[in-house]
Amino acid sequence: MAKSIQYLLALALITTLLIGIIHPFNTVLAQPMTKDPNLKVELFAQGLRSPTSMAFLGPNDILVLEKDDGTVQRIVNGTMSSQPLLQVPVATESERGMLGIAVAKHQSGPTYVFLYYTESGGGKTGDDVTDGTQPAGNVLYRYELANNQLVNPKILLRLPATPGPYHDGGKVLVGPDTNVYVVIGDLRSHRTQAQNVVSGPPADNTSGILRVTQDGQAVQKPPLGGQDTGPLNLYYAYGIRNSFGMDFDPVTKKLWDTENGPNYGDEINLVEPGFNSGWVQVQGIWTPEGKIGNENPGPINTNPSDLVDFGGKGKYRAPEFIWFQTVAPTSLKFFNSVKLGKQYQNDMFVGDNNNGNLYDFKLNQSRTGLVLNGTLANKIANTPQDTQPVLFASGFDGSGGITDLQVGPDDGYLYVLTLAGSIYRIIPS
Repeated sequence: MAKSIQYLLALALITTLLIGIIHPFNTVLAQPMTKDPNLKVELFAQGLRSPTSMAFLGPNDILVLEKDDGTVQRIVNGTMSSQPLLQVPVATESERGMLGIAVAKHQSGPTYVFLYYTESGGGKTGDDVTDGTQPAGNVLYRYELANNQLVNPKILLRLPATPGPYHDGGKVLVGPDTNVYVVIGDLRSHRTQAQNVVSGPPADNTSGILRVTQDGQAVQKPPLGGQDTGPLNLYYAYGIRNSFGMDFDPVTKKLWDTENGPNYGDEINLVEPGFNSGWVQVQGIWTPEGKIGNENPGPINTNPSDLVDFGGKGKYRAPEFIWFQTVAPTSLKFFNSVKLGKQYQNDMFVGDNNNGNLYDFKLNQSRTGLVLNGTLANKIANTPQDTQPVLFASGFDGSGGITDLQVGPDDGYLYVLTLAGSIYRIIPS
C-alpha cells in the first residue's frame, strides 16, 4: 500500500510538471523572468482581486485598486490590511470599474488620493451587469487620507460612461506642474470633434487626456483654447481611442502614453500639449475601415489631412512605436532609478495585457523618440518576434497580464502589478 501511494504521488508530480511545461503560464513553472541574468523577479504581494492600478504612499506602503469590488486596499511590507481603506459602488461590466489612482502629498496639508472609477447608477456594485442599470458616469474624486481611511470626497470631474462598456481609460497622474491628468477613451462609439469628426458635435470629455487642478478647476492657458469654455478647456490631448498608461519623462517633463488599437495598431506616443492622436481618422499609420468595434487596417495614411485641429491649436504627431498585431499595452513608466543598473536609468518600461510581457525602450538623445534598430527601425513591430530586441521580461500572468508599473520610492526597484492579483518586484539577482 505504501509503495502504491508513493507511486501515485510520483505520477501526480510528473503529470503536474508536464502540464506546466505544456502550458507555460501554468503557476507551476510560470515564474516571471527577465532576459538580464543579473536581475530577477520576486513575488512581493498576492491575494488581490482583479487589481488595476497602484500608488505608493511611502516605503513598502502601496495603495491598490480592485476593479470589480470598488475597493482601495493598503499593502504594507507585502501584507494586505484586513479591511480596505475605501469601498464604493462601481459599475463593473467589461472595462468599467475602479480604475485609476494617484497620490499627492503636501508638507503643510493633507495627503490627497485621487481616484477615477465608473460610478454605479443604482448605488450597487455591478448593477450594470445584474440589473442593466446604466452607470452614473466615469468620475474623478479627490479624497484625503486620515487615520487609515479615505475621507472628505470631492468630485473633480464627472465624465460620460455610456454607451461603453469599453474604452473608459482610467490612468491618473499628478504631473510635474502639480495638476491632475486623467485619460478616457471613446466609450466605444462616441464620434465628436474630439474623435476627429470634422462635422461632428463638439468635444464631450471623451477620447482625451484631461487636466484639472487639484481642486478640480480648469488649468490656465489650455492648449486648445477656450479658457472659460468647457469642456475644451479641460483637454490636454485628444483623438485617443483608449489608453491604460501614461507617464512624464523625469528628464524632459514631457508626457508619453500608450494607446490601444482595434484589431491592429497599438501605439506609444509623445504627448505634447494639444496633441492629436488621430483617432478615428488614423490608427498607427493606417486608416481604420469597418464597423465600429471591428475596425481593420485600410490604406497607409502617414499624413492625415482630414483631422480636427481646433483652429490650428491641435497638432497631430505620428506614433513613436506601433505594434501592428495588438498586444494591448497598458502601463507606461519611466524608470528614474539606478538600482537595476545604470543602463536602465530613465528608460521607458511598458507592460502588456495580452502576453504578460514587459518591454524596455531607450530614448534618443533629445528624448523625443525611441532608439529602434534592425526590424524596428521603421518604428513598427509587424510580428511578435520583432519585439525581441525590446523585450525585457515575460511570464507575468499571461492570462491576466500587466496592469500597472511603479518605481519604489525607497528601494528604487520596479514593481509590476498583474490582473491575476499579484505584485512582483524586479531586483538584482
